[in-house]
Amino acid sequence: MGTEDISARYIDLDLWGTEEGVRALHEGQVDAVAAVGSAIPPIAAAVDDAAPRLKRGGRLVYVGAGTSARIGVQDGAELFPTFSWPKDQVAFAIAGGEGALLQAVENAEDSAENGVARMVELDVGANDVVIGIAASGNTPYTVAAIKEARVRGALTIGVANNASQLLSASQHPILVETGPEAVAGSTRLKAGTAQKIVLNLLSTMIMVRLGKVYRGLMVHMRPTNAKLRNRAAQMVVTITGCDERTASDAMARADGDVKLAVLLVSGADMATATSVLSKHAGNLRFALAEITPRQ
Repeated sequence: MGTEDISARYIDLDLWGTEEGVRALHEGQVDAVAAVGSAIPPIAAAVDDAAPRLKRGGRLVYVGAGTSARIGVQDGAELFPTFSWPKDQVAFAIAGGEGALLQAVENAEDSAENGVARMVELDVGANDVVIGIAASGNTPYTVAAIKEARVRGALTIGVANNASQLLSASQHPILVETGPEAVAGSTRLKAGTAQKIVLNLLSTMIMVRLGKVYRGLMVHMRPTNAKLRNRAAQMVVTITGCDERTASDAMARADGDVKLAVLLVSGADMATATSVLSKHAGNLRFALAEITPRQ
């Protein structure tokens, strides 16, 4: 198993000077980033299959144990503040429960029964997208959860750093071969970095496909503090070319909805802006094209 092997590169890590050791560890991280490149086609295929289900109201469900669970939670928890993704459309299956995020729970990952039970508890169904994450790819909890989710009709995506049961069980297997770790078996290093990148790519492109991004801007974000209110107003300025006062006024009229504010500044009245956005399922590019053909 690649992630459990001993790396000859790091055999004398404990003898090296501190800076030399840090450079060598950084080298491993760079290698992990590069390893994701070969997984781009399966990541893209997973995005294209996932987006329609989520558009129909399905959930993103992250499944994992240990480091992999924590990485999944980190990704999923950011979807609401970044894209205003509904909180009831993201869920987590964590071996050992939420307490395992802060402290290891002995043997939790070995319970296939609990993986199945969590899918039943969540009532996973046909519109859900279930992402199983495991460096080894053979974690019983995660493999069992993915198998149960697939039986229940969910779309299943497996992310692993070794050819494994998880990938065989998933409709969209994503293999990122990061190889041996600097500290053998410590998959929070290269494997963890690669997993986080894969999830970054998956969730971000899904949100792009769902119309949450326009011209590289998080236009579906809802401003909930001063920093985000300023960011939202600046997005309106950037997109429309208006001044900051006009942008702030439009944001107030739109009750913090960046897309609606952009359409208002672009000349639409409230009823038209709301109708056009609804017609195009919230896609700002299409909505702008309808009310301002020159766009």
